[in-house]
Amino acid sequence: MRPADIQIILEQEFLSVAEGHHTPVMLWGAPGVGKSQMIAQIGARHEAPVVDIRLSQMEPSDLRGIPFRSGDLVEWAVPALLPDARRHGPRGILFLDEITSASPTVSAAAYQLILDRRLGEYQMPDGWAIFAAGNRQGDRGVVYAMPSPLANRFSHLTVDVNIDDWAAWAFQAGMDERLIAFLRFRPELLFDFDPAQNPVVFPTPRSWEFAHRALRKFEGTPRLLPALQSVVGEAAGVEFKAYLDNLGKLPDLDAILRGEAVEVPEEIDLQYAVAAALIARAVRLSGAKRREALGHVLDYAGRFPLKEMGVMLVSDLSRAVGGDLFEVPQFERWSGLVADVLLFTH
Repeated sequence: MRPADIQIILEQEFLSVAEGHHTPVMLWGAPGVGKSQMIAQIGARHEAPVVDIRLSQMEPSDLRGIPFRSGDLVEWAVPALLPDARRHGPRGILFLDEITSASPTVSAAAYQLILDRRLGEYQMPDGWAIFAAGNRQGDRGVVYAMPSPLANRFSHLTVDVNIDDWAAWAFQAGMDERLIAFLRFRPELLFDFDPAQNPVVFPTPRSWEFAHRALRKFEGTPRLLPALQSVVGEAAGVEFKAYLDNLGKLPDLDAILRGEAVEVPEEIDLQYAVAAALIARAVRLSGAKRREALGHVLDYAGRFPLKEMGVMLVSDLSRAVGGDLFEVPQFERWSGLVADVLLFTH
């Protein structure tokens, strides 16, 4: 399932806790596709704490607590890591990450917590949602088969990789526009993992975020840029470095944003680079300056020889800036130019 659709489901599941309709959600997916980040984004959006419990690092007693004598009875001390309304707040997210890497005895200890929202004497606060994530058995990780009683306590969603959703996130997150453009040009390299080969380094949305950091750290020392290979693998790293070396042919982006007549590059890879760079600059603007820039970007989008390229630019732009784009006068003119493409696409 597309990450954007999963985000909508997680959003509704978080909000439904207050109405008593919440169902715990299990996210499945390969390493590095952004499962944990999606949960964190829900918490950040609602300013709600996320209590991240790694069951793979625990013993059953870490969840159940330890017994102590109270008079003639034995009671259980509730672990401080579990959500508590006084310490953590009345609403939040309990995130059971790496749940498929937990030993069967630990996952069995979590059964009651997940289904009944309690564990012995412990009762989870009413405003807390339960989400979990883990890798699949074919992903070459340390994974146990999920027991049927545990699996039946969740709704299950598989996270796919989608370049449109990733690009929308990347622009908002301030990722390097050259990296976004490269992956728009070579979308198959956003995620390239073959479990049969058991690679140590391979391209994933997470490792491309590491590549963004490498650009920030090593760009002033060009001889170190091959370090890109250390986070996305040799093949992807070499190709991205070659792409970066070719960007000296880009047109004057500032002139485009000023509304000057600038030629569209003939090379397809440079067209992707121009599109990503214009979007990134528009995102950083606000108010009247953004509105003016959006109009000029729309004018430029209409000049692409391939109308589909202009549609991609404007689609990414709309995901990045929202409804502001549709208020710009040039939008109607641009949509008229590509009406045949839009009708065919949709």
